[in-house]
Formats: sequence, structure tokens, C-alpha cells
Amino acid sequence: MNTIQLRLQNELTGIKNAGLYKQERIIQSQQSAEITVNNKTVINFCANNYLGLANHTQLIQAAKDGVEKWGFGLSSVRFICGTQSIHKQLEEKISAFLQTDDTILYTSCFDANGGLFETLLGPEDAVISDALN
Repeated sequence: MNTIQLRLQNELTGIKNAGLYKQERIIQSQQSAEITVNNKTVINFCANNYLGLANHTQLIQAAKDGVEKWGFGLSSVRFICGTQSIHKQLEEKISAFLQTDDTILYTSCFDANGGLFETLLGPEDAVISDALN
């Protein structure tokens, strides 16, 4: 084992010994309040499926229809390759519903946080976050 591999292995061992190593869970079922992990049914406390729509039959069908018409996702982020008209239509509908001037949809919480922080915070502001966040 070379020097870098040894250093990385030691670091990983330290992370495991500190109880900070995250083992990936393999989910064997649809995402809902209960999921199957390691062939056992467990309560899913850590999902972003707050509204329980991840396996709603109408949304699944709408997704299938959308894939047939539009393909599977964009080839890059919208500000590089462009925004499809269907995304703009959804943003307009959300704006009308919320009675706002405009809406921007982000593809991930990470991107949304970046957009939020850049918009609302300045050089004099600070974000304090837990080390494990």
C-alpha cells in the first residue's frame, strides 16, 4: 500500500472509530412512510417525501408521459444549456398560485440553498451550521 492509500485508510479508520462513518442503506421498496431495508419493514424517518407523493399513481403516470414527450432530464443545468418551456410553464403556474412575480425551480436542495444564500446574504452576514449538517 502506498503512502496516500495508507493515509486515507488511517483517516477512514478514524472516522469509523469515531462513529461518523455513514453506511449506505439499500432500500428494497418504493419510498413511503414505511420502507424495506435488509428484508425488514422499517419506518422511514429521513425522506424528503413529506407529502407522500413519491409513488402516487397519477404522478408516476405524468412522469411516464413527460419522459415520452420531453426525454429524461436536461443535458446540463438550465443556465448553461437552457430551460425547457415545460419548466417555465410550471414556474408560471406556481407564481400564479402563490401570487408572486416569479418563481425559480431548483433541481436540488444544494442548488436552492446556493440561490437563497446568494440572494439574501451579504458579506456582513454569517451562516452558522452544525458540523454534521
